[in-house]
Amino acid sequence: MFSLPGTLEGRSQVSPISSRAVFLSADEPEGAPGTSLAPGRRLEPVHVHGFEDTSVHLCLPAERGRELVELGWAEPHQFAELGTEFMVYGPRTEEELTVVLAIVEESLRFALGGSESDR
Repeated sequence: MFSLPGTLEGRSQVSPISSRAVFLSADEPEGAPGTSLAPGRRLEPVHVHGFEDTSVHLCLPAERGRELVELGWAEPHQFAELGTEFMVYGPRTEEELTVVLAIVEESLRFALGGSESDR
């Protein structure tokens, strides 16, 4: 996910040290509440939990996140405050990795102000 266009890898501002944040290389500010896992800090729409876990916390439009929960891909973030924070399960296969990367891309578009219809 760190090779996606316009992204940079960094240390998560809100998760354990083994977690890696996906930052936007444009150093975008938080555009709207619920688009960042680190409100009031550098825009952190996504972070991945360590190399052994590989689950991903990210922000998505609430309706889209609920769809992913219903489909079995995600669950609401345990510290969700705005209903836009979700945990996406770590991929086990190449096919699942493709799906998770597509969800990460949705999160990045959401952070940049894209709409749900952009998916």
